[in-house]
Amino acid sequence: MKKYIFLLLVISAVIFNTFAQDGIVNGVHGYTPKSYVHPTDPVIKERLEWFRDQKLALMMHFGLYSVAGIRESWPLSDEDGVKWSRSDVDWTKDNEVFKKWYQELITKFDPVRLNPDVWAKEAAESGFKYFIFTTKHHDGFCLFDSKYSNYKTTSPECPFSGDPRADIVKTVFDAFRAKEIPVVAYFSKPDWHHNDYWENYGLGYKTTRMPSYNVEKHPERWSRFQEYTRNQILEIIKNYGRIEAIWLDGGQVQRRYGLDIKIEEIIAEARKIQPWLISVDRTARGQCENIITPEQTVPKTPIAVPWESCVTMGKYWSYHYNETYKSSDDLIRLLVDIVAKGGNLALNVTPQPDGRLPRPAVERMRKMGEWLKVNGNAIYSTRPLPPYRKGDWAYTRNRVTGEHFAIRLLKDGEALKGKQFIPDFKASKVVQLATGKSFKLTKVDGGTTFELPADFKPSSVAEVFKLEY
Repeated sequence: MKKYIFLLLVISAVIFNTFAQDGIVNGVHGYTPKSYVHPTDPVIKERLEWFRDQKLALMMHFGLYSVAGIRESWPLSDEDGVKWSRSDVDWTKDNEVFKKWYQELITKFDPVRLNPDVWAKEAAESGFKYFIFTTKHHDGFCLFDSKYSNYKTTSPECPFSGDPRADIVKTVFDAFRAKEIPVVAYFSKPDWHHNDYWENYGLGYKTTRMPSYNVEKHPERWSRFQEYTRNQILEIIKNYGRIEAIWLDGGQVQRRYGLDIKIEEIIAEARKIQPWLISVDRTARGQCENIITPEQTVPKTPIAVPWESCVTMGKYWSYHYNETYKSSDDLIRLLVDIVAKGGNLALNVTPQPDGRLPRPAVERMRKMGEWLKVNGNAIYSTRPLPPYRKGDWAYTRNRVTGEHFAIRLLKDGEALKGKQFIPDFKASKVVQLATGKSFKLTKVDGGTTFELPADFKPSSVAEVFKLEY
């Protein structure tokens, strides 16, 4: 056993170094322009263009970890616990005690104030165009009524099981579709609660992100786990209505690392049911990674394939009792930067243990929505416009209308006044998008200069100007 645990640690280190060194482009792990496989299916190609139009997603992590107020499932992995994830569980140094306590959180999960109709209403009014929700994280706890697991919200062990909303995925997806917000199903490929991934649910030995046994020596166990994964993914696709994308997390589970779950076959089966399904097999490369997903980072330059930066509104992916949030101004700046480089922003907001959205998060969502109501034409359905970003300016082109936009990003407390210089564009007219007002221009070498009147007041932290020629 000790020898095998050592082997697992070595494999994990190799994987980490691979992600750290291999194919890093613009902070996106595991991606190079050559590694991306462009889909050939015309339906999927069309859906990826649809995806590129949306620009802003609401992402949510919700589960047992929300009750505990810790870093999602990660503390269950001894490897990750030692390195970074157990700062919130220092009430015990006994890993075994913690793991048992965590698994028993199913008896404490009871989001009695769950109201996805409110979530969806706030998302719609705040300008979010699609929704990504955790059906299952790495701990294996299912927020849907899976017939292949008893570790779920509908289990009799869970106090929420008697509630009509107990199939949380169904309840949530229905609410967002009712507000005409398309849904994306986040699904963890590793399942640390499944005996064919972690033996005895991780008790009695040091756990890593990898399976607790040698997959090559026990192919029958891995085959059972592969079938389990297939069954659960297809269960979601068959039983939970229209889903735009399956968002597959847990990049260690892939063929390159000896953990082949036959994802190509699973996705092919899923597309027989929902032909439009986008596959987001994160960091795995190959034909099932239709979208690149930089995490907590923004590429320095545009990426020429569909991509989405997944970023937390606060510090954490899951609910923390001492959470602090980015300002609404910073979130707007972030969105503009991402969109100018051709990407989408998946902004993670996590519910409280009782099911409500935290008030500070809602306040920031609403302020983003106020800005988008005025300036949305410069964000939605846009494509990158060279030079993309230059100093305090960002540029976009509306794919539908053909309009060009220059977005001036203001620093905190900055007053926008006097002469303004837009580099690289020779415009015949500059119009403030918020008011429709135009300004006196001067064409100069290298761009366009225009004069703001003395009484000009910027409407926001990111002022949008439409360029006409």
